[in-house]
Amino acid sequence: MLSRRRLLIAAGTITAGFTLSSSGFANFAPYYAHRANRNPLAASSDPFTLGVASGSPRDDGFVLWTRLAPDPLSTDPQVPGGIARHDHGAGILIDYEIATDPQMRRIVRQGSTLAEADFAYAVHLDIGGLAPARPYWYRFRLGDHETAIGRANTLPQAGRPADSLRLGFTSCANYERGYFSAYRHLADEQPDLVLMLGDYIYEQVEVNRPVLRRHSDHAVPATLDGYRRRYAQYRQDSDLQRLHATAPTLVTWDDHEVENDYAGAWSETLIDPDIFLQRRQAAYQAFYEHMPVRTRPGTMGLRIHDSVMIGDLARISLLDGRQYRSRGACYGAPDRGGGHLVDSITCPELIDPARSMLGFAQEKWLQGKLATSPARWNLLAQNVIMAQLGTEQADGTLTAWTDAWDGYPAARTRLLQQLAGTRNPVVFGGDIHSFWNNDLKLDFRADRAPVIATEFITSSITSDGPPQDNLDGKRADHGHIHFAESRQRGYASVTIEAGRLTTDFRAVSDVTNRAATISTLKSFVIEDGVPGALAA
Repeated sequence: MLSRRRLLIAAGTITAGFTLSSSGFANFAPYYAHRANRNPLAASSDPFTLGVASGSPRDDGFVLWTRLAPDPLSTDPQVPGGIARHDHGAGILIDYEIATDPQMRRIVRQGSTLAEADFAYAVHLDIGGLAPARPYWYRFRLGDHETAIGRANTLPQAGRPADSLRLGFTSCANYERGYFSAYRHLADEQPDLVLMLGDYIYEQVEVNRPVLRRHSDHAVPATLDGYRRRYAQYRQDSDLQRLHATAPTLVTWDDHEVENDYAGAWSETLIDPDIFLQRRQAAYQAFYEHMPVRTRPGTMGLRIHDSVMIGDLARISLLDGRQYRSRGACYGAPDRGGGHLVDSITCPELIDPARSMLGFAQEKWLQGKLATSPARWNLLAQNVIMAQLGTEQADGTLTAWTDAWDGYPAARTRLLQQLAGTRNPVVFGGDIHSFWNNDLKLDFRADRAPVIATEFITSSITSDGPPQDNLDGKRADHGHIHFAESRQRGYASVTIEAGRLTTDFRAVSDVTNRAATISTLKSFVIEDGVPGALAA
């Protein structure tokens, strides 16, 4: 949370100005012919059906996003979002404004930016040079059409005093399983930042059970066009649009943005990796086209891991636990893709130290960030549960589910060894459709082993949870699990101050009710310098 004093200081340093995007003026010159017709699309068509978003915040700016899509579920690949490429192959210029007040009266930046045809007429406007530690408001315009006014924040400067930070984190929003009322309630809390930790969309479709609302095409996407429509369908949801317009996001993915339980280049369905990588790249491009992220897709990948400093208060390391991970242990032995249960006797690959969840390049990058972090709180925002849920026998035999950190025990040990020398490490995750609070230890078998870090896992926005009896059994068998609840959907709300970090598990009353209410299921507090969380 930004103090009133900081807001006043920041406001006093802002001057009005005009900027183009980082592409530069010369790159825009061919497109200025569009400006004679301020709306080159059909005048009656609203081009901003997918809303706005901000993300990738820094202390001097952020990325602003929108996408032109007058017909967002268009099934013609040559007419993405209802815009014919042969008419606008170079892209379409739209106007933007950034202000220091929600009424958009004190404009500090304005200009034009390109909705790129190659990326389905999406905008990724990278703004810099703003004052730190304050909110801004923004909107886009094309002809007579304007977007809703969005709110973004710049971060406090690294190393400078920061009073507090309010953030939320979310996971697993299956459109077919319920309404996104949890997003609306998180928006009502006016967080400074939202962490979206995977399964933002679901590629699956329900076939043999009833659904509340049906996925586009009633088909599993496998092409860029199919993934675009799936994202566009989600982005039309009013509660999701409201959250994106309220706060900036840091976004990572899990599996359903591509395919259930995929691992790196390996498909759950065991198709040829070369073929699967083409599908994965299509999914990654659609992700980019619908997210306020800074980095563009490469030829066969998209970097999304990131690290941001919030003054002297916190470092958030956003991790990618899918793209670079090693193949799941004993994948395809035989006909076994995706997550499955293995033991280290019949599957020695499970404990092979050459395997990695993050990939060794990302491991090295993270080690450098942790080793040099001056932050009081060091937060890891990632996709899957890190605590041990499998079993370890006295002889060292492990039994593990391969799709979570349990399936990469050597990689987990390396990470926990890094965290052991880090001040106040806290891990956030999702994926498992339930709320968890866990101690993270190098030796999960020993109740008295030192607690290295605290883990909080959020439940799903809508996706069904596992049986509560299973979680109760895990708690009984594992002393490092302090809380596990699968019957409630929702999100986690976190308040970080110099002396403590408070996490509230927030549960919606009913995902099948658009007007669902919200309540706090459980709260936990971590004191500065004291490992482990206590129930509040």
